[in-house]
Amino acid sequence: MKRKTVGRHVLWFWLIRSLICHAELATTSNSVRANDNALVERVRSTWRAQDGETIEQITSKVSKVAQFVTQTWGVAEGVDRTEYVYLSWTRHHERASDEVYVITWKVASDGGIEVASTYAKPIELGWRAFALSLIAGEIADGERTANLHFLHDPANFNFVTTAQGKLGNLLRRGRCSIMEPVVVDYVPKPNENATDKGDMWRVLLLVNCNIPGPRYFTRNGVITFEKRARRDWEPQSFFAKRIAAFPPGSWFDRIEPDEHDALEKARKASANGPTDHDPSITP
Repeated sequence: MKRKTVGRHVLWFWLIRSLICHAELATTSNSVRANDNALVERVRSTWRAQDGETIEQITSKVSKVAQFVTQTWGVAEGVDRTEYVYLSWTRHHERASDEVYVITWKVASDGGIEVASTYAKPIELGWRAFALSLIAGEIADGERTANLHFLHDPANFNFVTTAQGKLGNLLRRGRCSIMEPVVVDYVPKPNENATDKGDMWRVLLLVNCNIPGPRYFTRNGVITFEKRARRDWEPQSFFAKRIAAFPPGSWFDRIEPDEHDALEKARKASANGPTDHDPSITP
């Protein structure tokens, strides 16, 4: 089998592909298990994203804006006998035979269903978050026909909410344009507190904003938000905290005395950060 580098999806793809192949070897001689179809239909009919959408609704919408062509559903069994339902997909019809990805759902013994593919966890936030994560992956993998218009549209980031409102609306009212790179992903993160999983969703943007303020924020400003399960979105970068705390356009009207250290750290981070990718922007 020809292996191909496919960016951040590749590790999980080959792990789950191995799982599926072993499962197929185990079931071929005994024909497909009678409850496989029922298990697939159960996931398709009962799983919901956080906004209430079904997998069918999400995949239909994502396929219209990202390179996302669904293929087949199936069932595989893990080494611990946990059952997984998977949906295979490809980016290109013409290369479907050698470019296959999978989204997997873990079906727990108590009936719970959760997305098991780390790269696909943004799907739990809704179709826009999943589409953005896929398009960002396309760009990282050198796809020339990635949908930059969708990736740069602030309205598609309204799934991130703050005390001031939805992020996309705030960026639009703050006269901000989204640059690259864009990151929408899920980060497994170890946490010593067993009652609080460290895993989190993350959104990271670079923006240019036509507002008064320090140039290292208004040009290639870094906006980072994170969200843990059953919690609200939390701003992480200095700019994100200003966006969450003040009305659009007045994010830098007032700097409190105790914020100067954080501001200086942000300035230094910006000076050492991803500003060189756009040579037209000077400090």
